[in-house]
Amino acid sequence: MSAQTYLAYDYPLLSVFWSMLLFFLWIMWFVLLFRVVVDIFRDDDMSGWAKTGWLVLTVLLPFLGVFVYVIARGKNMGRREIAQARAQQEAFDARIRQAAGSEGRPSSVDELARLSEIRDRGAITDDEFRKAKELVLTGHAPAGPSGSTTHASHR
Repeated sequence: MSAQTYLAYDYPLLSVFWSMLLFFLWIMWFVLLFRVVVDIFRDDDMSGWAKTGWLVLTVLLPFLGVFVYVIARGKNMGRREIAQARAQQEAFDARIRQAAGSEGRPSSVDELARLSEIRDRGAITDDEFRKAKELVLTGHAPAGPSGSTTHASHR
């Protein structure tokens, strides 16, 4: 039973740094590999056969395949990633605008401010202002003095 035990001080500091460096390089390699594979699928300009060829190259000869891909097509990898991020942000913004219900429609506060301006100029009476205000607050389009909406009644 002469099993040799190693303690922490038996592992030199330089070996710890070397092990950590190799570990992080190994992680970086997998990140790069997955980014290349994702970029192959993301590229709409590439044909199916070209995608298959790049995938076969990166699976069978991973180091060579990834490095050749980065050299040949790496410049546009960032552009495709930025374009996808922009498209996702625009879709998110559109969804938020749709959920908020502000698709080009002025808010009630804007409508009331316009009605107040029209009343102050004397284009509508206090009674017409009160009726239009009730319509705005109930969610209907307010009618101006001639029966049109306030968007068209700016005189």
